[in-house]
Amino acid sequence: MTIPSKSKVYEEVLKEIRRLIDLNKLSPGDKLPSERELSEQLGAGRSSVREALRAMELLGLIETRRGEGTFLSSYRPYHMVEILSAFILQEAKTKENLKSTKQLIEKEASKIAMHQLSDQDIQTLQEHVRLFETGSETFHYDFFYTIFDVGENQLLLKIWRLMEEFSRTFHKPVYDIDLYKALIDALQAKDDKRIETLCAQLYQEKMSK
Repeated sequence: MTIPSKSKVYEEVLKEIRRLIDLNKLSPGDKLPSERELSEQLGAGRSSVREALRAMELLGLIETRRGEGTFLSSYRPYHMVEILSAFILQEAKTKENLKSTKQLIEKEASKIAMHQLSDQDIQTLQEHVRLFETGSETFHYDFFYTIFDVGENQLLLKIWRLMEEFSRTFHKPVYDIDLYKALIDALQAKDDKRIETLCAQLYQEKMSK
């Protein structure tokens, strides 16, 4: 590994660890090489490797098990939410930006999904609506998770999950269930203009009450 002299070494080590994970097709639950082995494989000092691993652990990407080693973790949006909530996303302007960005992502995900939703997917959305309970804090998440999952864009899904989890830390969701019913109808009709209008109304209802 060639490390630029003026770069933070651990950042380059992080990139190489990411490459190593991809190269070896490691999945959550798989064990990473030891600190010493990574140092030898990457040609980096152990202190730099240690710093990179600490950064990954802070982000919830890996976990260290005493006496066993270091393992890849499953994606945990709530862990990222705790970090972002405490240090980054506290300013009012940032929260407002989050609102508009989340609305945009949901709108686009819905327009993508309208071409891919199966009858079973529609039934799942209808079931979410049927089982809706006043006071639920996860209805919107469960409803839109189905839409994002159908789109099969895992990066977009992860970004949205992170934003959705954080948004629930500073507002109490309020739902207009009729808007969700109308959105299902628009998805079935593949009416992109109607979807755009409903997503805007939906989000205003959720965030303003």
